[in-house]
Amino acid sequence: MELSLPVTLTILVLTGAMFAFANWRARQPAEPLKVRMINYHVVQIVCVVVVLLMVAHLVTLLSGQPMSGKRF
Repeated sequence: MELSLPVTLTILVLTGAMFAFANWRARQPAEPLKVRMINYHVVQIVCVVVVLLMVAHLVTLLSGQPMSGKRF
C-alpha cells in the first residue's frame, strides 16, 4: 500500500494536533498524589519523528523523485 497525498497530509495534521495536545498536557503542573500514566515528552518526540518522516514523504510525492543523500 502506498501513501497518497491526502493520506500523508491527514497523518501530518493529526500528528501535529497530537503534538500540540501533548505539549499542552506536559506543561500542566504536576499533582503530587496523582501518577501520570503517560510521559507526554516521549509522545512529543514520537510526534516529531513522524512529522519529519511525513515531510520527507511529502517532498518525495511533490517532486516525483525519491530523496537520497547522494548528489552526483
